[in-house]
Amino acid sequence: MKRAFITGTAGFIGFHLAELLLQEGWEVAGYDGMTDYYDVALKRRRHEMLHQHARFTATEAMLEDAGALSDAVAAARPDVIVHLAAQAGVRYSIDNPRAYVEANLVGTFNLMEAALTARPAHLLMASTSSVYGANAEMPYAEAHKTDTQMSFYAATKKANEAMGHAWAHIHALPTTMFRFFTVYGPWGRPDMALFKFTRAILEGQPIDVYNHGQMWRDFTYVGDLVRGIRLLMEAVPGQGPLVEGDSLSPVAPYRIVNIGNSRKERLEDFIIAIEAATGRKAVRNYMDMQQGDVPATWADCTLLERLTGYRPTTDMREGVARFVQWYRDSYLAAASPAKASQ
Repeated sequence: MKRAFITGTAGFIGFHLAELLLQEGWEVAGYDGMTDYYDVALKRRRHEMLHQHARFTATEAMLEDAGALSDAVAAARPDVIVHLAAQAGVRYSIDNPRAYVEANLVGTFNLMEAALTARPAHLLMASTSSVYGANAEMPYAEAHKTDTQMSFYAATKKANEAMGHAWAHIHALPTTMFRFFTVYGPWGRPDMALFKFTRAILEGQPIDVYNHGQMWRDFTYVGDLVRGIRLLMEAVPGQGPLVEGDSLSPVAPYRIVNIGNSRKERLEDFIIAIEAATGRKAVRNYMDMQQGDVPATWADCTLLERLTGYRPTTDMREGVARFVQWYRDSYLAAASPAKASQ
């Protein structure tokens, strides 16, 4: 039986990855701080779902607590560590940058230090498409320059990539950083567009549409994302042949891999998909671009496919419909049975 240690298992992506591994027969040790950046009750419901598996255990503590994190990793004796916990959110990083220093910089260092003691076969850590920043060349490829981050959140994730490379070089610890693109789906975060738009549309409230709707995103369904992470676990840097376009470092067992849907979709089409799934029309409140945001993202996932044989394929409209069904059948039913009939 293989063992995985995953940070952020009460979070959106960590929950889905843990569920996938548990279904495959893995033993999963989770770690989550249960911060109140968004609804803690939703996080607890995710952990309750995971605790239905006998092979899931969890530690509730902050990444900044180096002792608790080190003890949890040591107790798990993991074959693989996947670091997903972070202070998320582009806009929140403008108002509260210190939270990103503490969680994303100090917390990630603590995790890397714990991994050095545990010596897993593979350390995988989450980065983000936001590191591409003002880069105008698209679709984004791993070899593109990432020197112009537009938010402090993106800057901390770029720092994580540099930290990971140095650690992999110094300690010969096989490390993969994966950059993901606008992840959405059931059990998603309430601070993200799909959740906010769906709630507002069902309640007859207006939605804020930034840059007057001139926005494009590479919407990546969460099931596709975690499948990509799962397959990358087997693509250990330095243990297989180079593939064309490989981002493998020449001096460390370290690589960076995009995980996206490889399609640039209009935000307006995303809203239309929500309207179709809810059966309601949105009231649009068009606004200027928000500080720290970028008008477009678009992933080149050729490297992911060459390493794993896999490329995400879920159509955005199908993924949105799955989220809306979950929102109505599960989220609203738990929060307010009366609203679930909307």
